[in-house]
Amino acid sequence: SDLFPHIGSVADEICMINSMKNINGDHFGATIGIHTGSATFNRPSFGSWVSYGLGTVNQNLPSFVVVSEGIPYGGGQNWGSDFLPVLHQGTQIVPGNDPIKNIRPAGDSGKLQKAELDLVEFFNKQHLKGREADSNLASRVRSFETAAGMQLAAPEAFDLSNETQETLDLYGLEPGQTTSFGWQCLVARRLAQRGVRFIELVDGDTFLDRNWDAHANISKYPKLSKNVDQPIAALIKDLKRLGMLDDTLVVFTTEFGRGPFVPEPGTNGRGHHASAYSSWIAGGGIKGGLVYGKSDEFGSQVAENVV
Repeated sequence: SDLFPHIGSVADEICMINSMKNINGDHFGATIGIHTGSATFNRPSFGSWVSYGLGTVNQNLPSFVVVSEGIPYGGGQNWGSDFLPVLHQGTQIVPGNDPIKNIRPAGDSGKLQKAELDLVEFFNKQHLKGREADSNLASRVRSFETAAGMQLAAPEAFDLSNETQETLDLYGLEPGQTTSFGWQCLVARRLAQRGVRFIELVDGDTFLDRNWDAHANISKYPKLSKNVDQPIAALIKDLKRLGMLDDTLVVFTTEFGRGPFVPEPGTNGRGHHASAYSSWIAGGGIKGGLVYGKSDEFGSQVAENVV
């Protein structure tokens, strides 16, 4: 697409899936559905399952992180752990100068804070005795340990000052910029380097200027596309040059697509279309430069290999 020239430059790394289908055509059900596999019953999110199955390689960072300015349709259920231990739910990072609230202790309180945490740990472990089968209690103890570790590891992970100008230029970042989608993508690469298993980046919000939900006006798509095009391509190139792409699966998706026709004469928008849309994947050992599945000639229904 002409809207994504930078992503087009890495097309040989991408497998395009043109046969996506969602059984839900509303934002809430569809968004929860693609995250959990069910919009009818509560289920753990995809990231929670990955965290539960693979564990963590960095005790000071969560194994499942969500980088998002706001809360998407469906709320926190999209990255909740449901019946899995709460330790495996997603931790939200908000782009900006303070991505995790209270991550830095106020004042010179290091010794006092350590004493407080040691006391909390003591009481938690005392309470846990005889209740070892209660996964929620065990997760609570672990969450305090992770939170303490994050105060050491997280600020460094979000600090881009040591990145080269070449890298910042690749992502389209200005020095000190902390709110763009380029910042999200570069932080995602840094988190992956530090052992975070599952990282979800969310673009857009429910406000009109950043909302892809173009019922009435698709003329804003060039602006929205430009916001994500260079950073996403940069992430793929960066992972490849660092030797990480083969071990990192990049998924670019949405809850559903847009209709192949104008719903009403005289309008310039598109309605929800869940019966046929596209996503793509890259890295993680997949074979790039391929197209999987296809829709009918109108892009209305999936014709082959529904996903």
